[in-house]
Amino acid sequence: MTQIFAYVPFKNGVAEDVAMEFPGAAKKIDAGAFLTAVVAGSGADLDKVANALTKTYAEVIKIDNPALAYPNAEIVRKALTNIIPSDAIVLVAHDTFGMDLAPGLSIKLDSAYAADVVDVEGMDGDALKLVRQELGGAVSTHVTCDASAGAVLTIRPGAFAPAEGGASGSVVDKSGDAGDLSAKRTFLEVVEAEVGDVDITKSDVLVSIGRGIEDGDNIAIAQELADAMGAVVSCSRPIVDAKWLEKSRQVGTSGQTVKPKVYMAMGISGSFQHMGGIKGNPFIVAVNKNPKAPIFQVADVGIVEDILEFMPALQEAIEAL
Repeated sequence: MTQIFAYVPFKNGVAEDVAMEFPGAAKKIDAGAFLTAVVAGSGADLDKVANALTKTYAEVIKIDNPALAYPNAEIVRKALTNIIPSDAIVLVAHDTFGMDLAPGLSIKLDSAYAADVVDVEGMDGDALKLVRQELGGAVSTHVTCDASAGAVLTIRPGAFAPAEGGASGSVVDKSGDAGDLSAKRTFLEVVEAEVGDVDITKSDVLVSIGRGIEDGDNIAIAQELADAMGAVVSCSRPIVDAKWLEKSRQVGTSGQTVKPKVYMAMGISGSFQHMGGIKGNPFIVAVNKNPKAPIFQVADVGIVEDILEFMPALQEAIEAL
């Protein structure tokens, strides 16, 4: 039976949404695998998260240490190396912290490494078959890892359906097995993203624009659609880089994290940096001229169309209602 461990990130006592998606990835690797969640931190928030995860995971390993109170991949890597067997498969979220943690962890465990996994085709003996994306999501590649000595995989948030729960697992405290957690780098502070005149993190409906808007003057078209829908306009990073909208409107790992009920992705390709800022499994409507845009892989509704033609038509239809 395959041993699979999922490192679960959390904030303010609540596990990130990807915690519910790891079981889906694990099931595709090996339907009979034993899946263990690992949470590392300090204090009451850690206990709260560990106990909540027992509803989804059969086993939850807790590593409680004051050195883990703040995010430091160097320290977490040390702890996981001492806790996780070298031949196990480890799942890590493909976010900024996960990209810092996972490569070095695979080296420490002397195991295979694959980044930005969006699908799993299963195991064939020791061969683990995966699907990942390259060139900003323009190309899907089918790769095979030799998992005989284990593997570390970063899983793209939102790529796998969330688990429904139903487990009744237990918490195992392995704080004493974490070993020396000293580090050469020191955590300084968390700098929160700036909030502008509109707080996109509070909106239930977002009309989010990307390169497909073509020109800053066309943002007015998106704003008119948003007004008709009772929504707020947000954007991907290229729009901020072009200085067409302020950074407080940017969705993504280098911008704001949003949790809307409906996300309208207009002319957005769907890179993992952008999708990493979308939480809570919203209903995603994607409109893009490129039928191979990665956004279509996670969208609930995908429409191949020029957004400059689609948005006015949708606005007109909404106002007619």
